[in-house]
Amino acid sequence: MCSHQPACPAADSPDHRTAVIVSAHPEQGWSLLCNGTIVFDDTGALLPDGRVVGPRRPSLALGVAA
Repeated sequence: MCSHQPACPAADSPDHRTAVIVSAHPEQGWSLLCNGTIVFDDTGALLPDGRVVGPRRPSLALGVAA
């Protein structure tokens, strides 16, 4: 799917999110990358084979008083 050089990482690569955006829809909260991955504003993703990558959530520090 990627036709530029250097080629973007494959959808199943750990750095798949660094691929070039080919279609952005910020009003809907998602973008299509040239490797076929759909990334969402919440940091989740849908891979071309249908697998779901859950959102990355920051871990909370333990022992911090509010």
